[in-house]
Amino acid sequence: MSIVIGAAERDDVPALVRLRLANAARHLDLDPGVHRMPDVEAVRGYFEGVLAHGSTVVILVAEAAGEAVGMVEVVLPAEPPDHQILVPRRAAEIHTVGLDGHRGQGVGSALVAAAERAAADRGVTVLHAGILARNQGAVRFYSSSASGRGGHR
Repeated sequence: MSIVIGAAERDDVPALVRLRLANAARHLDLDPGVHRMPDVEAVRGYFEGVLAHGSTVVILVAEAAGEAVGMVEVVLPAEPPDHQILVPRRAAEIHTVGLDGHRGQGVGSALVAAAERAAADRGVTVLHAGILARNQGAVRFYSSSASGRGGHR
């Protein structure tokens, strides 16, 4: 399967909404006490705003056979304040989504690699992915991704 990763564009908003809601449904199954199903219009408004106005969020989309099958958001930190005495260690968060039928096919790995490049291009040296401990699939994925690249996220 050929995977193409590119920057999200305005035309991708319906696919981004679908991916976010699919991810929410999967996480609700893991722990409904921690996760919720977001409002569809709020999700649409978020993605439209990020893509229309630019922001501290970089969104990349994975396509296979012309279908959006995954995405990653790189949430960049605010610029460090001038009063700090230490050299700032730039870190960002990543949120990776892959559709169920496409897991284990390299989509997630391609998205993480693209997120690492996008983050590095913006001066980020550390990526963090918040993972619910009971999400064993995500724990395995990020553990193997980090060890495969010889580092931590």
